[in-house]
Amino acid sequence: MLKKLTELFRRDPDPAANGASIDAPLAAAALMLEVTWADHETDSTEIERSTALLKQLFDLDAAVAGQLVDDARDRLQHNVGVQTYTRHLNEALCEADKFDVITALWRVAQASNGVDRFEEHTIRRIADLLYLSHDRFIQAKLLARQNPSNPS
Repeated sequence: MLKKLTELFRRDPDPAANGASIDAPLAAAALMLEVTWADHETDSTEIERSTALLKQLFDLDAAVAGQLVDDARDRLQHNVGVQTYTRHLNEALCEADKFDVITALWRVAQASNGVDRFEEHTIRRIADLLYLSHDRFIQAKLLARQNPSNPS
């Protein structure tokens, strides 16, 4: 019994540790879905906005962006949390690109009924994990308000 418990705690919860690769677009898609689900409502408008923003942020075609959202949804069924995905973005992106991701998260949150307090909290947590300053967090929020559909 003790051996089984020890084995359970030694497992790495990182999906990449099991051979599943995570790149920046997939990590961003997972974070967008975390924001979408933060208010406990899944809205098709937010999912569509996520797909469009991924397409623009990473210069993808619509089918690839849609598949990323589907893949992220599947991963989040088994591995909830943002740390794995923010770690991958920290390794892959510069500060300006991480700022663009946070701006996109604000745009996802605004896609339906405005920004919920749980969505704002999730974005704040992600911004902290991406090592963005509070000033950059606020700049992203304001930029997203001024132009809700443009990623940069």
